[in-house]
Amino acid sequence: MKFKVAVLSVLISVVASAQNIQNNPGSNHGNKFEQLGTILPTPNTYRTASGAPGNQYWQQRADYDISAYLDENKRNLKGSETITYYNNSPDNLEYLWLQLDENQQSSVKNADYPASSTLPKAANIDKLKTSELPAKDDGYGVNLEKVTDANGSPIKYVVNKTMMRIDLAKPLKAGEKFTFKVDWNYNIPNRMEKGGRGGYENFPEDGNDLYTMTQWYPRMCVYSDFHGWQNHQFTGRGEFALVFGNFKVSMNVPADHVIGGTGVCKNYDQVLTSAQLARYKQAENSNEPIEIVTLDEAKKAEKNKSKERKTWKFEAENVRDFAWGSSRKFVWDGMRVTIPENNNKVMAMSFYGKEAYGLYRKFSTKAVAHTIKTYSEFTIPYPYPVAQSVEASNGMEYPMICFNYGRTEKDGTYSEAIKNGMLGVIIHEVGHNFFPMIINSDERQWSWMDEGLNTFVEYLTEEKWDNKFPSKRGPAWTIVDYMKLPKDELEPIMTNSENIARFGPNAYSKPATGLNILRETIMGRELFDKAFKTYAQRWAFRHPEPADLFRTMEDASGEDLDWFWRGWFYSTDPVDIAIDKISIATPDYDAVPREATETKYKTDAPALNEFEDISKVRNRDEKIKFYVDGDKDVQDFYYKYDRGEEKVDTSKEYTLKSPASDKLLSQDKSQGIKKNITAYQIDFTNKGGLVMPIILEFTFEDGSKLNDKINVQIWRSNEQKVSKTYYFGKKIKSIQLDPMKETADIDTSNNFWTATSSTEAPSKFQVFKQAQKETARGGASGKVNPMQAAGKK
Repeated sequence: MKFKVAVLSVLISVVASAQNIQNNPGSNHGNKFEQLGTILPTPNTYRTASGAPGNQYWQQRADYDISAYLDENKRNLKGSETITYYNNSPDNLEYLWLQLDENQQSSVKNADYPASSTLPKAANIDKLKTSELPAKDDGYGVNLEKVTDANGSPIKYVVNKTMMRIDLAKPLKAGEKFTFKVDWNYNIPNRMEKGGRGGYENFPEDGNDLYTMTQWYPRMCVYSDFHGWQNHQFTGRGEFALVFGNFKVSMNVPADHVIGGTGVCKNYDQVLTSAQLARYKQAENSNEPIEIVTLDEAKKAEKNKSKERKTWKFEAENVRDFAWGSSRKFVWDGMRVTIPENNNKVMAMSFYGKEAYGLYRKFSTKAVAHTIKTYSEFTIPYPYPVAQSVEASNGMEYPMICFNYGRTEKDGTYSEAIKNGMLGVIIHEVGHNFFPMIINSDERQWSWMDEGLNTFVEYLTEEKWDNKFPSKRGPAWTIVDYMKLPKDELEPIMTNSENIARFGPNAYSKPATGLNILRETIMGRELFDKAFKTYAQRWAFRHPEPADLFRTMEDASGEDLDWFWRGWFYSTDPVDIAIDKISIATPDYDAVPREATETKYKTDAPALNEFEDISKVRNRDEKIKFYVDGDKDVQDFYYKYDRGEEKVDTSKEYTLKSPASDKLLSQDKSQGIKKNITAYQIDFTNKGGLVMPIILEFTFEDGSKLNDKINVQIWRSNEQKVSKTYYFGKKIKSIQLDPMKETADIDTSNNFWTATSSTEAPSKFQVFKQAQKETARGGASGKVNPMQAAGKK
C-alpha cells in the first residue's frame, strides 16, 4: 500500500510539473515549433498550399535546331542555331534573355565576381602577367557572328557579361511563339588548365584531345511565375536554370571521332563501321556490356588521326539541355537495362579512353544501369531512351549524359579508393538525370535542391550497390564535423549558391543528411518514401521551388515538419542533446516517498569503435523478422515503434519473444503495479539549439537491452530542458543517448550514463534510508535521528 501511494505521488508530481510548464512556458519557449507561415511564398493558382502545381501552372518551352563544327586543329567550335521560343505565360514579353555561359572563361566578358586576395608567398612572371590592368582579352568567350529573326533580318541585342538580351520589335504575346537564329563561335579552353565544366583535355603521350562540349551554345533563360527572368550572372558556381524543349543537333567532327551525346543518334549507319553497327545492335539486347568500339579500334584511331570528317545527328525530346563528348580515344560499350516501373528499355553506355579501360570496362555501364533503376524506385521511372557515362577526369551532369573520372595506373592497376571514388561520381552524376534534369529546380538560386536531393538518393543507391560502400555523405554522423564549426563559418542551407563559404557541406552533405534523418529517424521509411516520391511525381518536367518540396512532404505524410525545415534548413543550429541527471525511485518507501536518489551524469561512455550507420544496418538486415509475444504474424522488426511495445536494438540480429517483464510499463492486471518496479526520471538539456527526437538505449544489469524513441514534440513546451520517466521491472546498468548516431549530435561525451558504482560514496537519500532502517530495527536504542544521518539540521 505504501508503494502504491508513493508511485501515485510521483505520477501526480510529474503531471503537475508538465502542466505547469505548458501553462507557463516563459523564456524557455521559443519559435522552433512555429509554422513557417509567411517565410514561405503565398500559395496561388500556379502553386498550391499542398505543394502541388496549381490548376493554372505554366512554364515556357524552347526548341533548338543546332549545327556545330568542331575544328580540332584550331580547337574552336563554330555553331549556328535556330531557337523557337513558346510564351506559355499569361504575360506579354518585351525581350528575351539568353545565357552565354562560355563568357565565364573570358578575361573580359566574365561575370566579374571578384574574390578577396592576399599577397602570395611567392610570385613569378606568369602570376604578375595576370594582374595587368586593364585586363587584356585572352581570346576566350562567345563571339557572336549574327543574330537574326526567322527571315534573316537583324535583331537588336545587348550582351551583359554572361547574359544576352534580345530586344523584340514587338512584344511576344501570351500564347505566341518567336523564332530567331544565332551564329557564334568560341575558342575551346584547356579545361585541365583553366578549369570549368567544358573544354578539352590533351594527352601528350598520344597527341590527342578529349572534348567535353558543355554550355556550348546560347541557351534560353527561364521565365517563371516565381522569379520572372532568371538572368543572374553565371560565376562558375551556381549552375543552371533551363527550359524544357526538343533538340535536333548535328555535329561535324573528324571522321575517327566517336560521339556520345544527349538523346538518340539518328545516323549510326552512316558514322559507324558495319562491325561497330552490328555490335551496337547486339548491345541493344544484351544484359552485359558489349564493346561497340573496341579497345583495339580506339588505339588504332589514336595513331592514325584521320583527316576526313563525319557528321553525327542526334535528337532529344523534352530535355532542358544538350551536351556531348567527342574524341578518337573513346572505347564505347553498352547494354540494355529495363526499368520495371514503366518497362522502358534504356541503352546504358560508357565512353572512355584506354587510360580508364581497366575500371570503366568492368564497372561504369553496370553502375549506370544500377543507378537509373534505383532512382526510378525512389522517384519516377526513368523516361529517357539512353543514359551515358563519359570518363573525362571530371564530374558534371547533363540530360542522358555525364562526365566522370576514374583512371587506372599505367599498368592497369587501381586502388579501392579510386574504384569507389569512380563509382560514387558515376552514381552521383547519372543520378542528376532526375535532379535537376527532370525535377527541374533552379540551380542558380538553390544549389541544394539538386545537389542535396541527388546526394541523398545517391546514398540510397550506393547502399543498394554495396552495403559496405564507404559513403561520405548521407549518414547523420558524417555531417558532425561541419555542424561543429563556429557559426560565423556557417550559413543556412537556404542560402544563395554564390554566398556559401563551404559549398560542399552546405549544398550537398547537410541537405542529404537532413533527408536521411527524416527517413530513418523522424518519419520512418514508409511515410518518407511515399512523400518523397510524390514530390518527384508532382514536379517531374516542371520547375519546383523549396516551398513545393516542404509542403509536399507534409501533405503526403500527415507529418508537421515545419520545425525541421526551420531548424535544419533555415538555421545553423547544431544538435547537442545531453543527459543531465538521472533520478531513481524504488519500491522501498518507508519515509519521504517523493524523495529520489540523484546520480549525476558520468563521462565514462563506451567507445563506439565498431559503429555502423543505422541505414546500413537496416538495409542489410531488412529481411530479418521476429515473433512478438508468441504472435505468429511476421513483422518487420525496425518499424516496431508502437507506443508501449519493445523497441528493438537494430544493431543486433533478433529471433525472440519479448518477455512481459521487459515492457516499458510493467503492469499485471491481477496484481496491479509490480513490487519490483523501479522508476527512472531522465533530465535532458538541449545545448545545441536544434530540437530532435530523443533516442535511448537501456542496458540492464542482466545484460538485456531495450530501445525507445521519444517524439520531438516533447520539446514543444520547453525547448531547453525536458524530463522523461520510465518504469522497469529490473535495474538499469547504463543509458546511451542516440546509440546509432542518428541525429548528428555534435557532442557524444554527454550522451551516456551509468549506474552509481558500489565503491562511490552513498547519496543523501541512500544515507537517509539506511538510517531509517536502523531506527525501525531499534538500532542504537532508537537514538539515531534519520534527518541528522541524512545531513540535515
